[in-house]
Amino acid sequence: MTAPAATGTVEAAPARRSRRLPVRAPDALVVTGYLALAVLLTLGQWGRPGRLFHQAGDQILFEWMLARAARAVAGLENPLHSAELNAPDGVNLMANTSVLGLGVPLTPVTLLFGSQVAFLVAVVCCLAGTATAWYALLRRRLVDSRVAAAVGGLFCGFAPGMVAQAGAHLHMAAQFLVPVILALVFHPDPRRVRRHGTLLGLLVAYQVFLGEEVLVFLVLAAGTFALAYAAADRETARRLAPALLGRLAIGVAVSLPLLAYPLWFQFFGPGHYRGMPFHAYGYQLDAASFTASARQTVLGDDHLPGLLAPNPTEENSFFGPGLLVLAVVIVIWLWRRPLVRALAACGLFFALLSLGEQVRLDGTPTGIPGPYRLVAELPLLDHAVPARFPLVCVPVLGILLALSLDRLRPEAAAGPRAGGVPVRLLWGGAVAAALLPLIPTPIRTVPAWPVPAFVAEGGWRAHVPPGRTLVPVPPVTGAGVSPAMLWSARTGLAFPAPGGYFIGPRAADDPAARWGAPDRPTAELLRRVAETGEVPVVTDEHRRQAVEDLRHWRAAVVVQGGLHHGDPVRRTVDALLGPGREVAGAHVWDVRPLVG
Repeated sequence: MTAPAATGTVEAAPARRSRRLPVRAPDALVVTGYLALAVLLTLGQWGRPGRLFHQAGDQILFEWMLARAARAVAGLENPLHSAELNAPDGVNLMANTSVLGLGVPLTPVTLLFGSQVAFLVAVVCCLAGTATAWYALLRRRLVDSRVAAAVGGLFCGFAPGMVAQAGAHLHMAAQFLVPVILALVFHPDPRRVRRHGTLLGLLVAYQVFLGEEVLVFLVLAAGTFALAYAAADRETARRLAPALLGRLAIGVAVSLPLLAYPLWFQFFGPGHYRGMPFHAYGYQLDAASFTASARQTVLGDDHLPGLLAPNPTEENSFFGPGLLVLAVVIVIWLWRRPLVRALAACGLFFALLSLGEQVRLDGTPTGIPGPYRLVAELPLLDHAVPARFPLVCVPVLGILLALSLDRLRPEAAAGPRAGGVPVRLLWGGAVAAALLPLIPTPIRTVPAWPVPAFVAEGGWRAHVPPGRTLVPVPPVTGAGVSPAMLWSARTGLAFPAPGGYFIGPRAADDPAARWGAPDRPTAELLRRVAETGEVPVVTDEHRRQAVEDLRHWRAAVVVQGGLHHGDPVRRTVDALLGPGREVAGAHVWDVRPLVG
């Protein structure tokens, strides 16, 4: 997701590479291969509603976002805010990872097949689409060999970090516009500035609705690459700078009017917040992670990655020793090319940033200050998660691989030849040996409690009049697996519910960010029981507070589905509200007589 692609465009690529290449059967075969691999990686969930990817809370969040986008399109509702979650206050969706750029076009899929299928289709599109976009850019701008472009695109789309992000963070995996944006920014033709600038502005605006964090990384990486390239080839940089700056200016002029209201809503609209609910600098990578194997690879395991990365979704730097050695060899081999020098500088810079404020090695702090501390307080970077900086290294390595493989062509004429057949076979074998340990495995899944039939089949409708809510137990209000969001997503947002997994303000008069809605005492009580299985002594004060909280949530019915500590939770709710009753796979408490 980086500036690398930009490279080839700056480096005086032959004019024929700048023209549109016809799509042939081999190209279609490459794209089909990418799609097949993406489907294979998601096989653990297709047709299995009782399974979620291992970071279950994140999948539930994005399923809900996709369902919300479909509802907004079908009902012509405001896509930037929703009252179906966090009742009665609602959620500022623009200030969260709402992925409207995926949810809106996937509306037919979501409406016809549900949120889980829409999520899986989105994962497939993100992985295969990113690989295809890099393949197209490599093929048209940087290399002549289709095999070289296919290998480069494969790595860019399916590197360990991309697979780790795809199972949980759609906003980070949706990088298929990045190569296109870079191709426009660093186009070698100084003409058509207005046309390219206009397209650039439109694509940047669209990327905001896919993932703003990716766009921030893209801007930082493109700027770093441009500076590195200018230092490596001042004459070319000076010649192309006016057109590049012109495209950027037009792009800004086009995108700002399109983004003005959404960004205002994000930062000043209902439910906006300031800062982040976590310290970004706490999410850093261990230096040893760059030579380790990620969990979702053929050589991966659960133990070592757990020591070297903050969590399974942030294994972005696990490239293995073979690929890193290969990258060093390629940089030395092709050092005379300004493109390669700029790529190396960009990749190294972002790899170092990922080490955080203090470098760790094999889980042990070294006391060596990390470069990140020099930029941690700068705008844009102050909210960037250091562990995600190696995602910039992914296309850097993919492009270097493609450039080296392109030199194996017998007819390669630029610079010294790659050698005869034995040398080509040797280098091809080295690339294969470095990449084989990185082959991804299907994304791991975990079991999920099914949506109770009382909810899924609409039995709740007889209990919830307009303006009232259904309260799942426990009513999660912080970070974690939220039954409210899963039930809501799987039923097409059929009912409003309190709580949820999102980022919002601490209070109406305090915009500081926090996970979920401000905790209500009853929500905290039930969450503790669900986590520990210990039934508390319920007092009259607990009962009075429960009624007050239910009134705040505008509750009509309280519903408990499957829980690990289901019996202790049920007994606690019985003590708070009176005996409930079993209805269609759920335990139900009609609280309308209590709350009025």
